Amino acid sequence: MKSLLLAPLLAASTVLAFSPAPRSFVGLSTQQQSSLSMLPANSNDEDRAFYPFPGTTAESSFRLGAVPPKSNEEVEDGSAGVRQLLGVKGAASETDDIWKIRLQLTKPVTWIPLVWGVMCGAAASGNYHWIWNPFDPNDRDVMLGLEDTAKGFVAMILAGPFLTGYTQTINDWYDREIDAINEPYRPIPSGAISEGQVIFQIWFLLLGGLGIAYGLDVWAGHDFPTVLALSIFGSWVSYIYSAPPLKLKQNGWAGNYALGCSYISLPWWCGQAVFGTLDRPVYFILPILYSIAGLGIAIVNDFKSVEGDRQMGLNSLPVAFGIDGAKYICAGSVTLTQIGVAAYLQAIGETTYAAIILGLVVPQIYFQATLLLPDPVANDVKYQAQSQPFFVFGILATALCLGHHDFSV
Repeated sequence: MKSLLLAPLLAASTVLAFSPAPRSFVGLSTQQQSSLSMLPANSNDEDRAFYPFPGTTAESSFRLGAVPPKSNEEVEDGSAGVRQLLGVKGAASETDDIWKIRLQLTKPVTWIPLVWGVMCGAAASGNYHWIWNPFDPNDRDVMLGLEDTAKGFVAMILAGPFLTGYTQTINDWYDREIDAINEPYRPIPSGAISEGQVIFQIWFLLLGGLGIAYGLDVWAGHDFPTVLALSIFGSWVSYIYSAPPLKLKQNGWAGNYALGCSYISLPWWCGQAVFGTLDRPVYFILPILYSIAGLGIAIVNDFKSVEGDRQMGLNSLPVAFGIDGAKYICAGSVTLTQIGVAAYLQAIGETTYAAIILGLVVPQIYFQATLLLPDPVANDVKYQAQSQPFFVFGILATALCLGHHDFSV
């Protein structure tokens, strides 16, 4: 199975180049006035929202004077501009370029797990063709390889810039009040982009993504639009994760599992559906197990936001169980699910792959013991950076195993 390149991330940024528009401040609900510094804002017709994204009204139209905290002071190593585009801390705090602001709102750094998930799904299908396979003389059909490469590229664009971009934008829209506490330098609470511009971006990315999904179904010759169905389901999960009345993120268990499923299971199933079929229970069971591990990974991102979550009434797991309780839930869910996957692979006779998975779990346990458990708040980024590569390569190894396994035996 060919390792699909991550180069599409570079080219994909072009799809988010929207027409420039004037900067303005966005509306916030009056419910949180006690914790935010607000002033009345203009309520022009062009900035009014439309269903299902509530906008501001004359009675509840405010703007936020958010001051970035010291934790987001612009770095001085020359990477501030890149950080701004990727949507991470240490970013450049000021830009008038609406294209850069729109791109930042989609948090491109979060596209990578989805792109990786598509790669894993393509591997699990066992039906992805190389352009020219140096290891298999029967897999050197250049035209078929080019077509599969193009399919993989389009599936990555769907999962990354469009549907992950939609998810991040809608999440920032409904989090604009809590971001004013936790991350006031984000585009919406800082006033870098207007309400109307945000909602246009949400609809553009959602409808564009669903259109690409249907196109992939047609390209793959599906009788039932599997990729479109997965995209609709994933978009719905993204909406109820962020939006009231369900707002899954208010519940630590439901919200974090929704994240794990969205980042692991859904892109895996998308990639597998493009190149093969989802006709065995194992194709659902193993990605779901990895999504439980994804729940644990999502907890790591909650440690830094515990204060804001508590103020806003979000029952994240660090809020519900305390930081000490949540860190053990995190470590346990990540480790035990991978051991379960290894046990399954051993049970179907794939001893080598089972050993690989267990070998990749060992350094993760080490980083849990040395970084996560001693201080999950201070070490959250460092732990993720050092531990997650082993986790994601384990997912790929599992997918390759399924793609090569003969289930007819």
